[in-house]
Amino acid sequence: MTGILLVDKEQGWTSSDVVARLRGLLHERRIGHAGTLDPLATGLLVVMVGRAARASDYLMRHPKQYRAYFKPGIVTDTQDITGRVLSRKSVSLSERELEEVLVQFRGEQMQIPPMYSAIKMRGRKLYDIARRGGEVERAPRAVTVFSLTLAGRDGEEFILDVSCSAGTYIRTLCHDIGQVLGCGACMTRLQRIASGAYRVDDAHSIEEIAAAASAGTAAGLLLPVDSVFAGLEKVTVGTQEAVRIRCGGTVPWVGESGRVRVYAPSGEFLMVGRLEDGLLKTEKSFFEVP
Repeated sequence: MTGILLVDKEQGWTSSDVVARLRGLLHERRIGHAGTLDPLATGLLVVMVGRAARASDYLMRHPKQYRAYFKPGIVTDTQDITGRVLSRKSVSLSERELEEVLVQFRGEQMQIPPMYSAIKMRGRKLYDIARRGGEVERAPRAVTVFSLTLAGRDGEEFILDVSCSAGTYIRTLCHDIGQVLGCGACMTRLQRIASGAYRVDDAHSIEEIAAAASAGTAAGLLLPVDSVFAGLEKVTVGTQEAVRIRCGGTVPWVGESGRVRVYAPSGEFLMVGRLEDGLLKTEKSFFEVP
């Protein structure tokens, strides 16, 4: 079984919980996800099944879209509502005041990853260090917030719609906005709406996947691996060229230089290739290996 499975993750599940559950349901060991969601978060988790795991590097780089809720006046050690409260104050904040600050967080910027994250330093995950009461200096990382809009408010919580580059921490974004406001803030809810072209509206709950697995129809929920590369030009090679590609060879090809998705005459997706100097070269293969 190979393909991309879109999962609508529930609150309380870790991304690893979802993967473990799917391994049992689909009876497939080769399963991974493309971008962690914290237990607090809900929404789209892109899961790679079987040989689709080879697309991990590409999927991880996809831009993401979120709907985030944050509450001004509360600062926690995890930067979300699940953490230990470090400070709390009463805040009166208007939407106009918030809008004036949001301008500073649009575009390219440097973001310091939170201590409660899975980033490794010297072989140890930051959250393991944080849970033992430790803290280490983290180097700022370049991220891009493509769009950041105030979508409204729900009582004392403000709602943000965020489109950002991979690697952006939304709870850190909320925390940093609170720092600029001068009152502090923490994220209270988060839903991932989209990853690249994949959307949560097309995702399946664990219950739906379990029902399909029980009925023997789970394979029908998978999207083809080449959907990851839908934006690339499609190239179909001949039978002999397909054999050369399966053996790791290059193929003479006339065309504009760049990355393409390559298919056999049968329609089988073979690889993501690169056209360079009149040769079609393998960047990443996806054909099934006997």
